[in-house]
Amino acid sequence: MSTLPLKILLVEDDELFRLGLRVRLHQEPDLEIVAEANDGETAIDLVETCAIDLVLLDVGLPGIGGIETCRQLKQRYPHLPILVLTSHSQPALIARLVTSGAQGYCVKGIAAETLILALRSLSVGASWWDATAAQTIQGGLKQVDWSEPEPPKATHGLTQREQEVLALIAVGKSNSEISKVLYITPGTVRVHVHAILHKLGVRDRTQAVIVALQHKLINSGDWFALPNDGS
Repeated sequence: MSTLPLKILLVEDDELFRLGLRVRLHQEPDLEIVAEANDGETAIDLVETCAIDLVLLDVGLPGIGGIETCRQLKQRYPHLPILVLTSHSQPALIARLVTSGAQGYCVKGIAAETLILALRSLSVGASWWDATAAQTIQGGLKQVDWSEPEPPKATHGLTQREQEVLALIAVGKSNSEISKVLYITPGTVRVHVHAILHKLGVRDRTQAVIVALQHKLINSGDWFALPNDGS
């Protein structure tokens, strides 16, 4: 009896690297790249609309970044395996990958056969950590230098996409209207709105706009009307 191929979402912003992965993985009859994305927001949208068995995720993505993408995906789809691609493997990065819910990582430049083995391992419920990561995890992450600089963050911790959503909220756009402007699903807009409210410490969209104006998170010259608190 034939086995259905593993349906993979490939998330990588380097077009040439993504092409190379696609060509190589398509040579394996049990692996199939069914969707591709070059940023985290698109990846989240694709998981909502496509049948995905596993995500192969670059850590260095534009927008919300790979780690935040992993965290949001695992929050919404806790049983979806995620294998991270990275150019380095410092303990602080490993710690963030673990806390974001990744099942493992592969360093870019490894042999294709190793990456394929990692993908197959995750598909059957295993994890894929190298010796450095295993030592960090077994040590309970106690020796990790959490003081390593994080990727630059916007004011109040808002990502670039959250700032875009907030600006559209400020001019009275509904979730459905924002989704059309930014080419994302209404469900993803709701995720961003929830994150904005949480980060700004407010209860509704109107309060979010007020705080944003007070802290100059949006340009008051572009503010036309307070939004409704509906969709």
